[in-house]
Amino acid sequence: MSFVSRLLDRGNAPPPLPSAAGVLTFEPMRKRHLRAVMAIEQLAYPNPWTPGVFTTELDEARAGRRVYLVALIDGIVVGYGGLMLVVDEAHISNVAVDPRLRRRHLGTRVMIELMSAAREQNAVAVSLEVRISNVAAQSMYAKFGFAAEGVRHKYYENVEDAVVMWCRNVDSPAYAAKLREIERTL
Repeated sequence: MSFVSRLLDRGNAPPPLPSAAGVLTFEPMRKRHLRAVMAIEQLAYPNPWTPGVFTTELDEARAGRRVYLVALIDGIVVGYGGLMLVVDEAHISNVAVDPRLRRRHLGTRVMIELMSAAREQNAVAVSLEVRISNVAAQSMYAKFGFAAEGVRHKYYENVEDAVVMWCRNVDSPAYAAKLREIERTL
């Protein structure tokens, strides 16, 4: 068992809730964030990623093939997101917010950061999958310009379909203006 696995096996209790008036910041995800990330992962998903998957993804981030970030309020991890980079395209691998803090636009703020990162990495298009039952997430992604372009049958737990969504022309000045407008409305 690795050091990171032993550290994470000490318990994945949810982090304490930050103050409602706290300051939201973002920073690159690091191994030191994994305990809090795993606690949120356990709360947010029926089939959560393992610490090993996140460790591998962070290794890919160090190699420049991924972007992973955490959202913090007063230093407490409240959400995270990941982006895979392939040539001039990006793929959002995950977006999660502590379920106790949903409906506060934190997912939208994570998406702004991920889409900005995709632009910084010269992506022209971004894709993602979302549960067909997650209408709220689909609606949020649509605000960012994502449109459904396909379905992956039984993608989640070999039971639920995924909607494949794409957002194109993210490298354009018009898309930069869209991101600024989304942020302005929060």
